[in-house]
Parts: sequence; C-alpha cells; structure tokens
Amino acid sequence: MLLYITLPPRLTIGPTWIAPVLVLVLLIPLSILAPHRHVETRRSRFASIILIAIVNFFNLASVLLLIASFFRPETRVLHQPGFLLRIGSQIWFTNILVFALWYWELDADGPDSRAHASSATEVLNADFLFPQMQMSIAGGEAMTNCIDPRWKAQFFDYFYLAFVTATAFSPADVVPLSRWAKALMTAEALISLITIAIVLARAISLIE
Repeated sequence: MLLYITLPPRLTIGPTWIAPVLVLVLLIPLSILAPHRHVETRRSRFASIILIAIVNFFNLASVLLLIASFFRPETRVLHQPGFLLRIGSQIWFTNILVFALWYWELDADGPDSRAHASSATEVLNADFLFPQMQMSIAGGEAMTNCIDPRWKAQFFDYFYLAFVTATAFSPADVVPLSRWAKALMTAEALISLITIAIVLARAISLIE
C-alpha cells in the first residue's frame, strides 16, 4: 500500500485513500480473528483472497493508467526519465509482491493446509514443485543429508518464485503443476513484460 499511495494521483483510481481503506477493512479483522491461521475458516480464507484481489486490481489499474498516460499531452509531467523509472519500478515491485501473495495463498489449498503437513512432500494438491520436493522424491533416504526432510515452502520461497517470473518471464527451479498456477505465472510475466518494456523504452526515448 505504501508503494501504491506514493504513486502520482493520475496513476490511481479515485482518491488515493480508497485502496488503503479497503485493505485495512479486511486486514484488521483478519489480524485479530485469525493471526496464526491454525484453524482457518472458509470466511477468513475468502477474505484473504479478496484482500489480495483488491491489491491486484489497483496495481493492474496503475499499469493501464500509466500506459494511457503516454497518449495524453496533459500528463507530460509523468514523462521525465528518472520519474518514469521510479514509478515504473514501484508498480513492477508491487506486481511481484501481489503474485507472491497469490502463490502463497493458493498453493496446496492454502497456508493453513500446508501448515498441517510435516513436510512439503506430504502436502496434498500441490500446485508448485519445489527443488527440495523433487530431491526428496527422487533421492529418498539418500537425500536426507542434503536437505531438511521437514522442509516446507515459506513466504520468501513464493516471493523468489514471483521475482524470477517477473524478471525472467519464465519459471526457474520451481515447476507449476496446476493450470491455475500456470495461468497466474503467465499473467504475472505478461504484466511484468508490459511494465518493463513500455516504461523502459519510453524512459530511454526521453533521455536527451
């Protein structure tokens, strides 16, 4: 939200405070009612997904508004190379955080389901195959000295996945298994490609 509210008003929908208020309306009750999510209800999970969807919507709107600003003479204030690179970086990094949250929230039926598994290989309905899971499955007992047999993906693992997808436009060491995982990674790579290609190309063209 900090990355969003520091964007120029022309790149936000309505008043700048709308997005933070919508996020806090869901985030505060979730933080109070389900701080550790050991026993997650359908309502709290639904609220978590809506929360991510809200942030995703506003960030995607900023991408579209930024592209639209290139065709409007009255928005030339946004077209200074340094300023354009800064706001482009904010939108791009927000995109990474949003999709990291999507992966974290949706993989293997959510963090609550993963928390009840003793290791990643015991997770049901896995949507991503991490290297540690591949090594455990392929090596069996022989791999127990190389990796922690109780290893499970944490948020930073999903952040890394989102970062690599946004920079390489393809998965690195993590394999998407389900169709929704492939769809999300495709969407993230597409948004990242548009942001980097258009913003960088525009910034370079403005350098004198």
